[in-house]
Amino acid sequence: MVSQGYTVEEALSNLKEAVELYIEEMGIPEGVSSEATIIARFEVKVNDKAAGAVET
Repeated sequence: MVSQGYTVEEALSNLKEAVELYIEEMGIPEGVSSEATIIARFEVKVNDKAAGAVET
């Protein structure tokens, strides 16, 4: 999944929307309750260096 935005907040919002559309189309992943909150943690790279974790 790829997304972008003019700000980090906008990029994260776009990613959230993309995941929501994916789940709407493909269904909830096996083993995840429809009532569960999905939390993703990932690192971003800036000029080939890890910039730290981003938590959503």
